[in-house]
Amino acid sequence: MRNYLTLILLFFFQVNLSTQSTDYRKIETGFPIYANGYIDQPYLVVLEDKTWLCVFTTGSAEEGLGGQHIAASRSKDKGKTWSVPIPIEPSSGPAASWAMPYLTDYGRVYAFYIYNGDEVAELDGEPIRNDMLGWYCFKYSEDGGLTWSERNRIPVRVTAADLGNDFKGKTQIMWGIGKPVDVNDGMMFGFTKLGKYMLDFGEGWFMYSDNINSEKNPQNLNWKTLPDGEYGVKHPKYGSVQEEHNIFQLNSGELYCMYRTQLGYATQSYSNDAGKSWSMPDLATYIDGRPLKNSRACPRIWKCSNDKYLFWYHNHSGDHFASRNPAWLSGGIEKDGKIIWSQPEIVLYGEDYSYESGRFSYPDLIEDIDNGTYWVSQSSKVEARIHPIPAKILDGLWGQFERPKDRVEEGLVMEILDTAILNKGIVKIEGLPIHHEKGSVIIKGMEEGGGMTVEMSLKPRDFSHGRMILDTRSIVGSGIYIQTTGYRQIEVGVCNTEYCETWTTDPGMLDVINEHHVSLIIDNGPKTIMWVVDGKLCDGGTSRQFGWKRYPRFIGTVKTNKKNEMKVMPEEVLSLRVYDRALQVSEAVSNHNFWLNR
Repeated sequence: MRNYLTLILLFFFQVNLSTQSTDYRKIETGFPIYANGYIDQPYLVVLEDKTWLCVFTTGSAEEGLGGQHIAASRSKDKGKTWSVPIPIEPSSGPAASWAMPYLTDYGRVYAFYIYNGDEVAELDGEPIRNDMLGWYCFKYSEDGGLTWSERNRIPVRVTAADLGNDFKGKTQIMWGIGKPVDVNDGMMFGFTKLGKYMLDFGEGWFMYSDNINSEKNPQNLNWKTLPDGEYGVKHPKYGSVQEEHNIFQLNSGELYCMYRTQLGYATQSYSNDAGKSWSMPDLATYIDGRPLKNSRACPRIWKCSNDKYLFWYHNHSGDHFASRNPAWLSGGIEKDGKIIWSQPEIVLYGEDYSYESGRFSYPDLIEDIDNGTYWVSQSSKVEARIHPIPAKILDGLWGQFERPKDRVEEGLVMEILDTAILNKGIVKIEGLPIHHEKGSVIIKGMEEGGGMTVEMSLKPRDFSHGRMILDTRSIVGSGIYIQTTGYRQIEVGVCNTEYCETWTTDPGMLDVINEHHVSLIIDNGPKTIMWVVDGKLCDGGTSRQFGWKRYPRFIGTVKTNKKNEMKVMPEEVLSLRVYDRALQVSEAVSNHNFWLNR
């Protein structure tokens, strides 16, 4: 047993990743690509000479207004600096939007995009937003994006969605958010058709070329619109909003598609015949069977060079365009021909919570295979940035599917596995230096970064409201407590002398029959309180939109009682471990898996 008197160290919330002055997840620390009145979908390819080429949609005004066009920018120093944007289509022409780059085997770069070639600007005599109307086109570059070819149009097959739209098929309504991927010996990209202007009756379609990596004459490229038949990928019971379909090819050869809905969940479909037909869409799930929550935001998926997968989403069930901050990543692996997804981590967060500039989405991912590093790009609609992501974070996501060899030790400041000590009901802290003031400082809300984790195994006898599992509060209420509450839930309170910030586990996750493993993670970077119960990150279930909570930027000073005592529920708290940092969710899952197999 570790010397539990070192418990006092947990109450210093300016710790470790935790004492770093910067947090890689903080959106402002990314390298700027470009800022404008509007910029979106910064998608990247790495050229043969290691230059990074980014294509994006931009304009001096807001999204969907005049002057919207596509452009490219280059970086020779791995994203630190970028060239002045190079127009692929001019801002003076018809709207050109949603460029997606593809690098061929022989070095040519294509950019696929929507172009309002018929210059449709009205519907029923009224002016309309027109950046999703018209043709699918492409241009290509032989010199790494410095110059671009003439425009070429792709023959997108007219289907029932087009014939039923407001223009009776004379104009198609469509856009794409992914990036073309290699499929067999060819290339495929996903896009969404709308059956009604604007943003209604969405369904997924795919464009396939089997000779783009060998045929250099653009007039001789083969194009096929998939799936076969009149209807795209959609579920008849999932509503009108089924859009932003993107794909990758599994190691098994099957195709996998992810897209967004207004259900509050991410939706998936499979094809085992190269896109000709697709399975009835269903909800993507974690390995524990719970569906992955995603709002009406880009559900971006990638296949990495290690043949494993990543999913970018926002981990809540909102049915609107708001709350795209923070962004989360889940790791995926193939099992029995299907994808199973890990518990997620926050990958990026911002301190701007506003709808106008605090949201971010439409990311892309690139790898430096030579040194095993990753970068994620994103846009807040007014500024695009690129962010290095530590490989260990992604390895942690994928590692959730493996049996851990040991528990996490980094940052561990207290470990009590002896139930006889816990059964005394009070852990006495004395003889150690007090930090700054009378009483121990738990949280200094203005500290950069930092965090703490309380990990317990427990077996509550009942869930009557207010039964204290753990309590460090002073006589005036300052401190941290954990108590039973609600429907088989426990609640944490982080309190100063004026108010408490509280958050509970999801309803029904605990019971009085089984022993449970619970981790409370307080992360002072994104200002989040998270619960991991029996290896599952609380996501709100069907009872609430969020399973995690962001607390105020300035929570203030929280102190323990002057006696420096922690009260513990005898015979119900079976073990207690405390870290002076916010564990990654993957680390909490790993500790649970180790505990489960102890």
